[in-house]
Amino acid sequence: MKEELSILIQAQYPLIYLVTSEEERAEQTIAAIAQQSKPQQRVFVWTMTRGLIEFGSGTRNASQHNTLSPQVAVEHAIRQREPSIFIFKDLHPFSDSADVTRWLRDAIAEFKGTQKTIILMSPVQQIPIELEKEVAVLDFPLPDMAELNQVLSQQLEQLRARRTTTETREKLLKAALGLTRDEAEKVYRKAQVTAGRLTEAEVDVVLSEKKQLIRRNGILEYIEEDETLDSVGGLEELKHWLKQRSNAFTERAREYGLPQPKGMLILGVPGCGKSLIAKTTSRLWGLPLLRLDMGRVYDGSMVGRSEANLRNALKTAESISPAILFIDEIDKAFAGSTGSADSDGGTSSRIFGSFLTWMQEKSSPVFVMATANRVERLPGEFLRKGRFDEIFFVDLPNSEERKEIFRIHLSKRRREISRFDLDQLVMTCEGFSGAEIEQALIAAMYEAFAQDR
Repeated sequence: MKEELSILIQAQYPLIYLVTSEEERAEQTIAAIAQQSKPQQRVFVWTMTRGLIEFGSGTRNASQHNTLSPQVAVEHAIRQREPSIFIFKDLHPFSDSADVTRWLRDAIAEFKGTQKTIILMSPVQQIPIELEKEVAVLDFPLPDMAELNQVLSQQLEQLRARRTTTETREKLLKAALGLTRDEAEKVYRKAQVTAGRLTEAEVDVVLSEKKQLIRRNGILEYIEEDETLDSVGGLEELKHWLKQRSNAFTERAREYGLPQPKGMLILGVPGCGKSLIAKTTSRLWGLPLLRLDMGRVYDGSMVGRSEANLRNALKTAESISPAILFIDEIDKAFAGSTGSADSDGGTSSRIFGSFLTWMQEKSSPVFVMATANRVERLPGEFLRKGRFDEIFFVDLPNSEERKEIFRIHLSKRRREISRFDLDQLVMTCEGFSGAEIEQALIAAMYEAFAQDR
């Protein structure tokens, strides 16, 4: 992304929209690009509380320059003769202002052929329709291993710690993937304060804190599953498919010429193991599992908020990759996407379109594992060949599968299987789903426990 931003600035793009919540890190990146490309290029930063201030010049009173108003600040940028980059933070609340939009359009016209660029920086992508054809949009990525290594090195230097092994350092870095630079600093400091050191033993502290940070908005949840694939009764074809791909994200698979798996869709009857399969795959493949709650993605409090929620969730998943992104009952999330213009102003359609585009274009190893109960609710383009690596249908278990499900749940509850007539139980539970068999068994155990049997 840094290379792309540098190219846009050198190509004299007059208007760039940078989507990020990491203001300080983004500012430093832009300043570094300006210094490398044109050492004489100045960088200015505007906020509604301080006005326009030159980057690195401190926090002097900007009101004397009369640039607290965004219109005046843009006008000042137009009059600036030297090569400059103007960063406007959180201008999105003014997206409905005809004055601000007009000034930006005037700036675009004036900046053409000059070495001046306006960068709109905000965690929310909200672009006035008048500017849609004029602006280049970039997502500022979360820190990679190299940048997190700088953060970790600073913390270790402050600790005056003994030199850590390469393996320990790599584990600490991987544990912080998916966090912003500021979050990573806080997490490492917390681990340091908790244990007085930063060693391999503190990896769990870092991971635990990361899970809390990821789930704070409720959109993404970091799931740990103790169950193995052996806890799933039946579904042999599906399990065989998953086992075949257990090493599909390794370098050896790339060298062999195999593409990275994209995802799978599991359709079928509720309670037949679709969600359990997704959870146990995480352990089989040794990859982190992130559950995306599409219901929480939708947020009507502000225009563009839902799209920003999805974008941030996908960005987090990509930064943690290789990982599994689990979307349960995706049919409910996208059921109304085809006619959402009348019901929600087109938000569902935009979310659906953004998700499809991401699935089609993603290069990071994020495996999408989606489940659905009612296939007729899903838009046709979602099911087209190539969108997923495979689509499986899960039906009610047959007699052999029901017997296996009974064995699994009886063993899990420390019952002696030989004392039960499995054939009779299988006949009695014909037409039951796996979840219904489990609940029937639990109910019977409660009854036996109450009778002291």
